[in-house]
Amino acid sequence: MRIILAPMEGLVDAPIRETLTGVGGIDRCVTEFIRVTHGMLPPRIFYKFAPELDNRCQTRVGVPVAVQLLGSDPGQMALHGARAAELGARQVDINFGCPAKTVNKHKGGCVLMREPELMHGITAAVRQAVPSDIAVTAKMRLGYDDRSMGLACAQALEAAGASEVVVHARSKVDGYKPPAYWEEVARVREGVKTHVIANGEIWTVADYWRCREVSGCDDVMIGRGLIARPDLARQIRASQRGEVVPDLVWSEVVTLIEDYAAALQTRLEDRFVTGRIKQWLNYLRGGYAEAAILWPNARKIRDVAPMLACLNQPVPGIRAA
Repeated sequence: MRIILAPMEGLVDAPIRETLTGVGGIDRCVTEFIRVTHGMLPPRIFYKFAPELDNRCQTRVGVPVAVQLLGSDPGQMALHGARAAELGARQVDINFGCPAKTVNKHKGGCVLMREPELMHGITAAVRQAVPSDIAVTAKMRLGYDDRSMGLACAQALEAAGASEVVVHARSKVDGYKPPAYWEEVARVREGVKTHVIANGEIWTVADYWRCREVSGCDDVMIGRGLIARPDLARQIRASQRGEVVPDLVWSEVVTLIEDYAAALQTRLEDRFVTGRIKQWLNYLRGGYAEAAILWPNARKIRDVAPMLACLNQPVPGIRAA
């Protein structure tokens, strides 16, 4: 009954993986995708996206981190899968789920679901190039133009040797609009022997249990829900034990943001750090009334120190914890 932190380009970087796994309840993370085109990427690119490679490919608290690749050339993907393994990756994940127009335009991500045979070729090439003790997995959606290709694509990945397939319960055209079609994930799961993990629209503990019931999947991957509620995985863990644990209060979330900002400042210019904080705060509006109230002023702030001061101020109408 694993809970996996989803890769989210431009948001779920190493500092936020450290922050969220420190809260507890997360069993595995996946990096933002490393884009593979032509020519061998230098090791520094792998370390940029997966600095955890320097720590046995796990976060400080010991949560494993998979290295994700995105590309459409089987040969190049194989070379980069092998390089990831040489650098210390314990799992190589392949992205067949990204819905971004720029990625799909360059034949990457979800657009490959129009070609299950190419998905098979890419995955088989990576599987052959990577040592047998290194897991090769994939993430996809239910299809590109509609939700009809999920089973065929999962079967192609299974035949190519993928040991796990995460299925985001929407098509590319569906984007991120509710609902998530967990029943279609069940259909995929029933049609393959490889392990299927459900992903999509898990915002609460109740959503988690409903997803498991409808999809039939023991394991789930959560993205935006964990950004909006940093303790969601911990809450789910407690519910599995029949327990209730206190929610993180806003002051504790602000401490997480402060730690996140400090980590980002070792990697980015302050103006980019402020942008990342705003991005997280935008998601937090769905989980915390304080974030929603502070958002109009916070979104105008450009520097880190004033931003953190803004988040620490008393919020009218809400008693401080």
